[in-house]
Amino acid sequence: MMNRVLEKGVTGFSWICAMVLLGTVSCIVGYLLIKGLGTINITLIFGETDPMDALFFRKQVFDGLFPAILGTFALVALSVSFAIPIGLAAGIYMAEYCRGIVKRVFSLFFDILAGIPSIVVGLFGFSVAIFLHNYFSSRIYPCLLISALSLAFLVLPYLIRTTQVSLENLPEDIRRTAPALGATKLQNIFHVLIPRSLSGIASGVILSIGRCAEDTAVIMLTGVVATAGVPKSVFSNYEALPFYIYYISSQYSNKQKLLSGYGAAIILLVICGLLFAIAFFIKHRLTYHVLYKP
Repeated sequence: MMNRVLEKGVTGFSWICAMVLLGTVSCIVGYLLIKGLGTINITLIFGETDPMDALFFRKQVFDGLFPAILGTFALVALSVSFAIPIGLAAGIYMAEYCRGIVKRVFSLFFDILAGIPSIVVGLFGFSVAIFLHNYFSSRIYPCLLISALSLAFLVLPYLIRTTQVSLENLPEDIRRTAPALGATKLQNIFHVLIPRSLSGIASGVILSIGRCAEDTAVIMLTGVVATAGVPKSVFSNYEALPFYIYYISSQYSNKQKLLSGYGAAIILLVICGLLFAIAFFIKHRLTYHVLYKP
């Protein structure tokens, strides 16, 4: 009787927590929609510049969000492209090759790395940029490349841990079937274990995309500026939506400027949702191709 009461109590508490979380998220999104939805228009994105001129890069947008949107996409794409190969390789090594005290040391190191504040990572990236500028090339400053490398360093622990856990949680019968048929360890990893772990690995990639898209502390110190325009190269300054939201909310001059910050937040949420949808689509296509196609 006591166990049933306890079980019902735990279940009820879990439902209450879930409803509180859902309500909180709904309140935040609803507040943003109420405040910022009315400000989203062509002028907010392109300013006084003709949209076709902006899209074909014939004219620069000075008073719209178009450069920040492109900068956000470029920043996320570059960061994830740096982080994914290293994170997946390190996760595979931790799950399949690393053993004993070396594994414990690396696990502790990755846990510490996951707990480093993003502002510290940004300061490190800024220091690297200054070092490169002083000792190697006078043309290297904080830029898009430095920001992308710093964000890649920031999200590496998520990729490594999700890859490692996904591989380690596979059942033993899946692990042993291919070697029993004569497959090498490397063949077993790439043709059996990784395809079966795609769901967990993709979760780490999606988490990394979200972290790269929303982080402000890192990019503030490594190359983002308020009016840089569309980045011309990876060595250029750039604009990004998270920094724009921070900049407007801390230094707005009138109510309309503040409302444009809410509009930028909605656009950032839409971009994150789009990136997540693309990641989910790629995950499902890869899973179908690997597991179900002959």
